Amino acid sequence: KAVAESAERFARAIERAQILFLPGGFSGGDEPDGSAKFITAFFRNPAICERVHELLRARDGLIGGICNGFQALIKLGLLPYGEIRETGEDDPTLTYNRIGRHQSRLVRTRIASNLSPWLMHTQVGDIHLTPVSHGEGRFVIGDELLAQLSQNGQIATQYVDEAGNPSLDVAANPNGSKQAVEGITSPDGRVFGKMAHSERVGENLYKNVPGDLDNTMFRGAVDYFA
Repeated sequence: KAVAESAERFARAIERAQILFLPGGFSGGDEPDGSAKFITAFFRNPAICERVHELLRARDGLIGGICNGFQALIKLGLLPYGEIRETGEDDPTLTYNRIGRHQSRLVRTRIASNLSPWLMHTQVGDIHLTPVSHGEGRFVIGDELLAQLSQNGQIATQYVDEAGNPSLDVAANPNGSKQAVEGITSPDGRVFGKMAHSERVGENLYKNVPGDLDNTMFRGAVDYFA
């Protein structure tokens, strides 16, 4: 009963929202699939699913997710398709880091496409320094669908080396993601998910670390409705 009441309250809250954001966070030891499996089950509630589709299709809303939130968006089908749907073996997923252990450090990410309103204040080629903290961040996808995402501008961000080039080297790409993909969007850009923690930015963080630490994604999402 408590779960049903929670789902009902959440569905009503979505009706009043313009932006829905799914943060990262560990649950059940983060294995397997972390808290994404719980988020996914919750969002497949018919009332919540209907409100999410209404937010995107009728009210021009935005949805974002980071780390486990990104994983949940992929498991729901919201990425890369822009709708909650059943997913199968041919759909993209996030799985264990190729190095075989948790990664927690700063990485460089490059804006590959600013199709998304979340990235409206960025330019293609901008590089940001962002923390990662995950054990299942490797983006896996078939070649045909990957080419389609690339052609559509849905590959939003990539892991890059010091020269700014997408890389499969673990020194730059902490999980071994295919084509160094760090974040993707839905076809219209209004759903955006990524692995690196862009929310972990603030005045007193990362002292004496050179680089642009704020990719302005949250300011972009708010300004979209200004």
